[in-house]
Amino acid sequence: MKTWLEHNLLKLNFTDTMDQPDGFTRLSFSPEEWEARDEFIQIAKEMDLTIREDEAGNVIARWIPGSATEEKPAIALGSHVDTVTNGGGYDGVAGVLCGLGTVYQLKKEGFTPDRPIEVICFASEESARFGVSTIGSKAMSGMLDTEALAEVPDKDGVTIKQAMEERGLNYEESPKAERDAGDLSSFVELHIEQGTRIEKAGGEVGAVTAIACPIRLNIDIFGKAGHTGTTPMADRQDALVSAAELISFIYNRALAFNEENDTPLVATASTISNEPNVMNVIPGKVTVGVDIRSVSDGLKEKMAEEIRKKTAEIEDTFRATINIQTLVNNPSIFLDASVHKDLTLAAEQAGLNNFTLESGAGHDVMNMARKWPSGLVFIPCKDGLSHHPEEHASLDDLEKGVKLLAAYIKNKAGD
Repeated sequence: MKTWLEHNLLKLNFTDTMDQPDGFTRLSFSPEEWEARDEFIQIAKEMDLTIREDEAGNVIARWIPGSATEEKPAIALGSHVDTVTNGGGYDGVAGVLCGLGTVYQLKKEGFTPDRPIEVICFASEESARFGVSTIGSKAMSGMLDTEALAEVPDKDGVTIKQAMEERGLNYEESPKAERDAGDLSSFVELHIEQGTRIEKAGGEVGAVTAIACPIRLNIDIFGKAGHTGTTPMADRQDALVSAAELISFIYNRALAFNEENDTPLVATASTISNEPNVMNVIPGKVTVGVDIRSVSDGLKEKMAEEIRKKTAEIEDTFRATINIQTLVNNPSIFLDASVHKDLTLAAEQAGLNNFTLESGAGHDVMNMARKWPSGLVFIPCKDGLSHHPEEHASLDDLEKGVKLLAAYIKNKAGD
């Protein structure tokens, strides 16, 4: 199995070696994404799977065990093959690879499922090109707002609509990729963890219960610009000093939240702009972007409220004016409890130590979960590193992923 996984891992990444100092760049609807997508199609065809490409660019590889079962709702596995700029070759690819590997292993064992099994390669999961994520799975689950997204550009001014049409797709037809609720009985995505919680807990795999969607704040801090050499310290209204106080508070308060609560929370002051950003001018305006995540919407709201209270204190202390805009406030997504239970059982049957956890990052499964019973499985990645050229998942861990998914399919599609 490891030989098969290694061979096809290289094929899906269109490379002879995973050692790539600059990583992989397969942006949404780029020729590079389509090359990897074509490799997915080729591997699936070699396994005698039926291939269908939908109107949004998703590819569905379907194992139909016999005409009598063809109309039954399918069990679907899958993920994506696009990447961020200079990203790794496992984020997304691991799920597609292990999905295909599961079908390969079951066929090799002579197992015949009682319903179709699908492996889906979703288009455009990453937001790196357009700032919009999971386009393919949004379309499949009926969540794609084509009117709102059509003219969203990349850094070169190419819009989503143009990029899709460059790949031979008809943008206006993309909503037709939506599937009926009766098409699938369940969906499971396998992904690298992008963290270290599984390994630290002594686990081998992780069945995920929920996906933490963010609250994002845009915070404008207004002080008063002045000459750095002539303005007395006591008379200053330094916007950057106010921002420094706020950034430290966000970090330290998030640490405290995790000591006070069982449910994890992360909060990050992740972007900053400083005006006029000149060596001899006191900063007059600073804008800070803040990302808050937890599967507990209540904890997210509490953290956001504490940030608002802190800004009021900072205004008084440093004579600043602070405006806060909520950019995003998405409720977290809880995955199907019965699928989680099934995945936990499958891990046990495969002889794998499961560690149940939540996901701090979004994945295609969060869209699929709105329409079908869905689950998410994590396998470890080295040092928790992701979106980086040194991202790595071992062949041992990829094989464990296949073992878990195979046990899951046997339980759910056995005679």
